[in-house]
Amino acid sequence: MWWAWPFLPVLLLLSELSVVRVQTAPCQTCRKLTESFIKGLEKTANKNFGGGNTAWEEEKLAKYARSETRLLEIVEAACEKTDFECNGLLEQIEDQVETWWFHRQQEAPDLFEWLCIEELRLCCPPGHFGPDCKECPSGPGGVCGGLGRCEGEGTRLGDGECVCDPGYSGNLCQSCADGYFREKSSNDSKGGCAACYHSCKKCAGPQDYKCLDCKPGWILHDNKCVDIDECGTELARCPSNTYCHNTEGSYECRGCDQACVGCMGSGPARCKKCARGYRLKGAKCLDVDECNERAIACPGLNEACINEEGSFHCDCADGYIRRDSICVENKPPADPEKGLFDDMTDDEVLVLQQMFFGVVICALATLAAKGDMVFTAIFIGGVAAMAGYWLTEKGDYMLDGFLKGR
Repeated sequence: MWWAWPFLPVLLLLSELSVVRVQTAPCQTCRKLTESFIKGLEKTANKNFGGGNTAWEEEKLAKYARSETRLLEIVEAACEKTDFECNGLLEQIEDQVETWWFHRQQEAPDLFEWLCIEELRLCCPPGHFGPDCKECPSGPGGVCGGLGRCEGEGTRLGDGECVCDPGYSGNLCQSCADGYFREKSSNDSKGGCAACYHSCKKCAGPQDYKCLDCKPGWILHDNKCVDIDECGTELARCPSNTYCHNTEGSYECRGCDQACVGCMGSGPARCKKCARGYRLKGAKCLDVDECNERAIACPGLNEACINEEGSFHCDCADGYIRRDSICVENKPPADPEKGLFDDMTDDEVLVLQQMFFGVVICALATLAAKGDMVFTAIFIGGVAAMAGYWLTEKGDYMLDGFLKGR
């Protein structure tokens, strides 16, 4: 913005809008930005213009310490590239930074106070909080008695109430909180607050027999806090199918065993009633083996019964797979190029050959026996021809190809 003096009226308007927009920006971001700016000042404290004639440049132009060049160097390194909140705030308040650099450094050397508290009104001085920077509650020892922090301190947020350190309570954190007692001091000053025995709400010392009051779930007996067994009283409230388990100062509801419908403790021996698929045997609810007890547990063809906890299921027997809800033999699909007799052995093919010749010869012999000379001649010729081909390698090859569907 420092390069845009001709546009000063417009920039002043934008500056006013920027101040409005940054009202919601967190004080922490502004604090971080000013701290980084001060580090940049320290880093550039002994630098100069870096030219060949620094003395001439400072005489004719300006001192490097108050120069625009130094300001740009500091601003460019003020925020990390990945810190979007810091970069966003810096972009909005360039005018205010420039004003402080050129005109207000001498009278307001604390950049954080001038920028974050007075100009942007994002922060408050230490010990103050809220939109109007009201004073935090204070007492002996400082803010919140020196034993806590003021809610919203240093920011324009919060309600100013004291958030006490562990062991302390009260508006100014001057009392001991529940579970703590005031230690005796060697002088007249107040001692600090120390922890009671873990079951004591109030006590006179750290021992278990110095309880004055007990935390919930405990009852006081002879200055000791004794655990209340809620499971043995009507104090416990557990939902169905769970049981009460006592713990120190309380109780918890745990789930029943899967064999139970309602229970009085863990395991299948503490069931009130056995769940479906279980039966009482002795003192325990044990799984029923439906596969052994049922005559036909799985009525489907080629199905096998498989028992499981509280139930069973039916699956196809070994060597079978389910297709369309039916268990069928798990065979590989047929080869479309495979012949009808490709799976037969040579001996099986020979037997079929012999059977085929036998059937043909018997048919011709029957016709010849009827006196038909034509069939007689065919019979004798066929027998002779078949015998000849039978005895030749060619005939065996042709017949084998015929039987195999080739």
